[in-house]
Amino acid sequence: MHMNENCNPTYGKVDEILELLTKSKSLHLLMELDRAEKPLRFTQIKRRVQASSTTVSRRLKELEECGLIARDQHADKAPSSVYVLTPEGKKLSPVMQSLYEWAENWSMSPAMAANS
Repeated sequence: MHMNENCNPTYGKVDEILELLTKSKSLHLLMELDRAEKPLRFTQIKRRVQASSTTVSRRLKELEECGLIARDQHADKAPSSVYVLTPEGKKLSPVMQSLYEWAENWSMSPAMAANS
């Protein structure tokens, strides 16, 4: 019997989203958009997550491509973009908050503590 015959395809989807969320600043960026009172501009996001323009730009593009955030063009004084969570991104909000709260209260395992 092959291993993939018993493998639930949802595990692959979980692996896929975890791979994206564990990239530098992905989760932080999503949480900042989730907690923001209004859509955020690129420079606001960059300042909040304290990352390089390249990193923020890459993460925004990846998160937009997978449907977790949306970019809206604004042509007020100067053309600019703002970013918001999509409805799908908002569904991830309680999961992100739970993970954040869990990490806040997490104490390292004995093996990890011994290595630090």
